[in-house]
Amino acid sequence: MDWLAFSHGAALCASLIVTIGAQNAFVLRQGISRSHVGKIVVLCTISDFILIGAGVGGASVLVERYPLFVHTMLYVGLAYLAWFGISALRRAVRPGHAVLEVETASSGDAGGATSTSPAAQRALPVILMTLAFTWLNPHVYLDTFLLIGTAGAREPEGSRVAFALGAMAVSAVWFVGLGYGGRALAPLFRRAMAWRVLDGAIGGMVLLMAVAQFR
Repeated sequence: MDWLAFSHGAALCASLIVTIGAQNAFVLRQGISRSHVGKIVVLCTISDFILIGAGVGGASVLVERYPLFVHTMLYVGLAYLAWFGISALRRAVRPGHAVLEVETASSGDAGGATSTSPAAQRALPVILMTLAFTWLNPHVYLDTFLLIGTAGAREPEGSRVAFALGAMAVSAVWFVGLGYGGRALAPLFRRAMAWRVLDGAIGGMVLLMAVAQFR
């Protein structure tokens, strides 16, 4: 194992992944609501492994040869981000009934039954949204596929596997920490106002990202 190349891959991935983009914001939100966290963490981690491996393996060269594909995926991803951002802002203005029930239960019933998270979500929609945030997100391709892939391609041929493994290790640790660490914030989100602030911040950030990428 070339530990120097491993550290290069780990450092680069760490510098790119810690930015709170649309995918990370979604994972954090699901972690706070404790909804299908394990499935989301596994899907995001495996997807990153595939993209990092493909990028370091030289697939980024194909992207340069097929710019039409890149632009098509970019605009599809931007349209999805815009839709998600608008949906998040709508939730911030008019929270769903499940969120409001959290506040009501916390402050009202004589029986004392208290709920600390929104109503359970079905698994399939969450899985599909996770895949969409990963594979339709332009930032995911830019970071894991192009930037990490290009940097990995500069490593000596015998060190590229170690470089990719370093990046993958950081990705796995990040998503596990983000998803399950979000649970620690759950007590702060017993009131609808906390969800309004979170959704407003996520919606504004995602829309700003989509507008900045549109050209």
